[in-house]
Formats: sequence, C-alpha cells, structure tokens
Amino acid sequence: MSLSNLSFVKSWVSIPANSDFPLQNLPFGVFKTENEKERVGVRIGDFVVDLKALYILGYLENLPFELSDFDAIVLNLMMKKGKKSVRELRNRLLKLLDNQHQSLQKNEHHVSQVLIPIEQVTMCMPIQIGDYTDFYSSREHATNVGMMFRDPANALLPNWLWIPVGYHGRASSIILSGQNIHRPKGQIKPDPNSNPIYAPCRNLDFELETAFITFDGKALGESISTEEAEEYIFGMCLLNDWSARDIQTWEYVPLGPFLAKNFASSISPWIVTLDALEPFRCESPKQEPEVLDYLKFKGEKSFDIQLEVSILTPNGLEQNIAKSNFKYLYWNMSQQLAHHTVNGCNIRCGDLMGSGTISGPTPDSYGSMLELAWKGSKPIPFSDGTERKFLLDYDTLIIKGFAEKDKLRIGFGEVRNKILPAL
Repeated sequence: MSLSNLSFVKSWVSIPANSDFPLQNLPFGVFKTENEKERVGVRIGDFVVDLKALYILGYLENLPFELSDFDAIVLNLMMKKGKKSVRELRNRLLKLLDNQHQSLQKNEHHVSQVLIPIEQVTMCMPIQIGDYTDFYSSREHATNVGMMFRDPANALLPNWLWIPVGYHGRASSIILSGQNIHRPKGQIKPDPNSNPIYAPCRNLDFELETAFITFDGKALGESISTEEAEEYIFGMCLLNDWSARDIQTWEYVPLGPFLAKNFASSISPWIVTLDALEPFRCESPKQEPEVLDYLKFKGEKSFDIQLEVSILTPNGLEQNIAKSNFKYLYWNMSQQLAHHTVNGCNIRCGDLMGSGTISGPTPDSYGSMLELAWKGSKPIPFSDGTERKFLLDYDTLIIKGFAEKDKLRIGFGEVRNKILPAL
C-alpha cells in the first residue's frame, strides 16, 4: 500500500474525530492489563491492538517475527529485526485493520481478544534505553540562551553553526508520562557574591523536545551517513527534558549539564514511525555557512509537527503557555545521527536521541520557561490570578504533538507529569 494512498483508507475500527491515532498512524508501545502482563501493542483510536494475541491467532504468519518478540516487556526484541521487518509488520496491520479487508473484522471472537479498550490499559516504558543523547539543535533557543547569559551580540558560540551540538544524558532517569517527579536538590548560588548553598531547586523548568529511537546501528568505528540515517531510526516520541536552571547555572562550566538534567526526562508512551509521518515532510531551515560534506543531505528531512505546552495548576486550571513546531529545528535528525557516528561511535537498538529544546521565532513559541518568562523578568500570568516565572510544586506539565494535513492527523498523544515537593 503506497504512502500516497493511505490518507483515503478507512478502518473498520471506530475512531473518534480528530483522534491522534487513525489507521494511518499505528504507533508501537508496550502495555499491560489487570489480568495480563506487559506485551507489545499498537494504538488505533481508543483501542490497543494486542500483537501477542494477533500472533497467536495466526494473523502475523509469514513475517520475520516470533511470539517472543511481542510477548515482551519492551519493543527492543521486535526492533532487533530491523526497519524492513517493522515496515512489513506495519503494512500487515494496515491491511488487517482496513475496512476493505475481512479476515479479522468478520471474526468477532478474535476481535474481542485483539482489540482492548484504552481505559483497560496501563502503558509501560516502551524501550529498554541503553544510551541517551540530547542535542541542542534549535537556533532560536540557543540564541535566546546566549543573549541571556553571554554577549547578546554574539549569542551563538563559534561552533554552533558548524556542528549539531549534543551531550550524553542519563538513561536510567528517563521516565514515562504519568509518573510524578520530585523537585531536585543540589548546589545553587542565589547570591553571586556569596558561597553556594545546598537547597531544593528554585528555578525548575521544562524543555519542549521530541526524541528519536534507533535500530541497531553499525559496528564500532563505522559511520552512518545522512543518506542512510533514516534506515536506522525506528520512530519518534515526545520528550520533556526537565531542567533545574539554578543548579545548571552554577555547575555547567566547564563540562556542561550534569545534576541539572539527570534527575528526570519524560517521554510519551507511543512511538510513531517515520512511515506514519511521511506525508508531513518539509524543508529544514536554510543552513549558513554551508555545512561540511558529511552533514550535507538531499530531500526533505524535517517534519511539520505541531507542538503544544500546557500547565495544569494545583487548583485545576489548564492553560496553554506555548505553541511551537518541530520544523524549526536547524539540525535535522539525519544530521544529528550522522554527526553522532562520524567519529565511529556505535549506535545500539533502543538508543534515544533528544532533539534539544524546540523554540520558534516568536515569544509564544519558545520551548522553556527560561525563555517564556525571560529568566524570570516577564512572569506568565494565569487566569486564576497566579503567575509563573518557573514551575511550582503540584503543577502538572503537559506536552502534546501532532501533524495535520489534508484532514489527516497523526498524533503522539501526550507526555504529562506532576511536580511534587523535594524529598
């Protein structure tokens, strides 16, 4: 089934209007129910398709998968089969759920075993993440931060327009949407003329990001080109890279982020494939100066994905505070992966690569409280009479993302986490 024809395909599964999860999406995740342990599924509308059950019932025959690939607590075993195999699986699912295809939809007994209402499901961490890299790829964000903390006339550091800057994060503290986080503690320096103190973070922040997850890459010593890069990308999810700005300000020189970042990073539970995002490809921002040869690419490597950030306050008010777009990123995913491996670094199945904060060109499209409230100098007013310079205890931070074109909407769901006081 060609990608160009998919927008006209309908499913026999009932799908609400404006759902993030039409037939054309089919993102992968891991779920459990009250009576069944973790296993692999895909989302369609308000249902999860149980791939373990689908396999047992014989609907996934002649595909390069085994029962153990789906009877698993993470997606990694399935992903180990590579992009071609995952694409074949997704195409089979597209066919089975198409309203023109009868084999599954006419068997009500099988449908009841395979389709599980979302309210009966608990989502689980979908990936065993071996390594986590976070990039710094939004020119607008890097410029804003440079203006605040360095010379406004030279906001970007000399290397920024030449390399996709990144750092190695902490995979062990990546958590799933829905899990509460505690305000971190550490050294902060409220008075620049006095010694640092040990205290709970006072300037807790979010970072609006996406992430991509990799298949197995090449062997140590080999590199992945921009032309090959997407063959090694399984899919994308939403990412909130929580940041303790006051801890970060004191610690980041000379080696960059450490305790200000590694206390928690949150991801959404559904992994959206690049095949599902194909209709939303778009051009990346023009890059000047011309990049080095290994970072050059052909075609459209970015995606028009709308991103939204809201805060749910302790008294129940939910207020949108920012709207941005993935297409604003200066460095695209293919360039990020090519740069990550140009030195021979090996990429493994389940590695997670954060985009970096995605800020747009206008103040309402900035991707962090640091920018939205401009280092605390422009507090964000809320309709309940409160304001925010940074995040408060018992605030819930919500990030949503979706691509929409010609009445086709492909969404990521959300990543949502509540902040609790420091332990």
